[in-house]
Amino acid sequence: MERKTISVTGMSCNGCEQNVETALRNLDGVSRVEANHDADTVDVVLEDGVSDDDVNAAIEQAGYDVVA
Repeated sequence: MERKTISVTGMSCNGCEQNVETALRNLDGVSRVEANHDADTVDVVLEDGVSDDDVNAAIEQAGYDVVA
């Protein structure tokens, strides 16, 4: 397992946090996720085999931007 903190822009409220969290929970291999709109971050715990591209795509499909 790997823990990552991802910088995300566009989250402005608790609803935004929930949108990002839901999008990531729908990915196989995401065992924990917590978004924080005040800090513009998402903390995730990923099982082996989950790629950064998959995580980033899920966040972007939810309508938010991943900061590289």
